[in-house]
Amino acid sequence: MADRQDAWLLLPRPVRRLPADLAATVVLTLSTLATVFVPIVSETPLRVGFGLVFVLFLPGYAFIAALFPEAGTADDEDAHAADAAGAEAETSSTGTANAADDGKPSPVPGTEAAEHAADSDATAGADAVVDGADRSGIDGIERVALSFGLSIAIVPLIGLVLNFTPWGIRLVPVATAVAGFTLVCVAVAAQRRWALPEAERFAVPYRDWIAAGKRELFEPDDRVDAALTVLLVVSVVLAVGSVGYAVAVPPQGEQFTEFYLLTENPEGELVADGYPETMDRNETAELIVGIGNHEYESTTYTVVVQLQDVETANNTTRVLDRTEIDRFDATVAHNETHHERHTLRPTRTGEDLRVQYLLYEGTPPEAPTSENAYRELHLWIDVE
Repeated sequence: MADRQDAWLLLPRPVRRLPADLAATVVLTLSTLATVFVPIVSETPLRVGFGLVFVLFLPGYAFIAALFPEAGTADDEDAHAADAAGAEAETSSTGTANAADDGKPSPVPGTEAAEHAADSDATAGADAVVDGADRSGIDGIERVALSFGLSIAIVPLIGLVLNFTPWGIRLVPVATAVAGFTLVCVAVAAQRRWALPEAERFAVPYRDWIAAGKRELFEPDDRVDAALTVLLVVSVVLAVGSVGYAVAVPPQGEQFTEFYLLTENPEGELVADGYPETMDRNETAELIVGIGNHEYESTTYTVVVQLQDVETANNTTRVLDRTEIDRFDATVAHNETHHERHTLRPTRTGEDLRVQYLLYEGTPPEAPTSENAYRELHLWIDVE
């Protein structure tokens, strides 16, 4: 216990003074960044769970905490006390005909002095009601609801701003910007709370919640209450387990592989344009073969490149002669994309020659054709 206290004292004083709800916001924000950027953890379902809270709740909660550092509206006891104060003030105002505590005679009814005394008593009663019931803060339910609503508004606005910056809307800039916004709001909220008297600060009564939960679990009023409590706990555990299973084992969607050809423009960007149309024999042209794996497993692909002499008639293409000019393999993980630079070099001359790229999963057959290929791409060239 002493070692734990010594470690706690090593933290800066502002960190030790941080309210529990703001400290939890900071911990959840940093934990989300860890699940996003730490290599092994980023591949677990923790990333989804923390990410949902990080996007849908934390920014709005920190922003609301900065706007409303004070506690919410008065509870029922305070309202009853305020009503009693108002009633007492009203009673004192109606009893102005009686003798005052200081022994002075009451003003004669109907005179200016009597009207002034009645106004003073009414003002005092109103001040008592205001002091007992009026608060400028918001209660817990309003705070939670606004946190969700403002988070849904704040995160898209951050993305909109990033869209006009050199970083753009990408994972690292968005995660960093949302985390920065949340932490800045936490710092502002902490400063504003510390500036208030302790009795007026907003605080999450988590100790009361824990004590009430222990009483409900271990000290039920009767057997029916105990049974209902156990049923509630089992229901919550099953609900959390169902959500966790759905996140950890999502339903498998459609399985497919992307297969495409790109070229590189003078600015170094990959574009679906500028394909060679006329080439000399043994001239070279640089192409980019793209393979996107969405097969829900790591897959080894083989690409066979053929130069074909074809005949087209009645919307039917018949291959007269084919020559394999290249072949390469690529292993691509699920949900990843591989770009293979390929140098096209025609080995014979002719008009309307077809360069065909045939994609296979694993080893291709002895006679690769478009009929037995998994995916197929082609372009037409004239070779002089």
